[in-house]
Amino acid sequence: MNIRKAQAADLQELLDIYNYEVEHGVATLDLQLKTLEQWRQWFDAHNVGNHPLIVAERDGHVAGYASLSPYREKEAYQSTVELSVYIAPDDRRKGVATALMREILEEARRDGRTHTVVSVITAGNEASIRLHERFGFTFCGTICEVGEKFGRYLDIENYSLKVADE
Repeated sequence: MNIRKAQAADLQELLDIYNYEVEHGVATLDLQLKTLEQWRQWFDAHNVGNHPLIVAERDGHVAGYASLSPYREKEAYQSTVELSVYIAPDDRRKGVATALMREILEEARRDGRTHTVVSVITAGNEASIRLHERFGFTFCGTICEVGEKFGRYLDIENYSLKVADE
């Protein structure tokens, strides 16, 4: 497995991974499939500033990706980023998420502009919760019934990790 910076050539595979979750999962609470143009805008907002986007490449394809995105728009939040990790269905339970998490957090630690990484996990996603806890994230609370998908209301669980040395 090779972990590397995402490239424009990866765009369709990244979109396919994300849209699979839109259609079949609750890792995202998006309800509508993203278009290639929408995903290009998302892609272009990464690998700038303290917002890296990396991929795990296995056997010639993108097995998953991890990104750090703006947490909120207000300037005071600039040193806080929101983590996303998505894995292709056929590549789950093969260590891809662990490898991506390790690398994206190392990038956050190396970047002096990043102080805190937050993650918003849909309640019940035990694999994601275990992954975050393994890397030292702290549970910060649940917001109940904040999103509706597949005919039911879903909770979100918030986690955070301070990466800056002081």
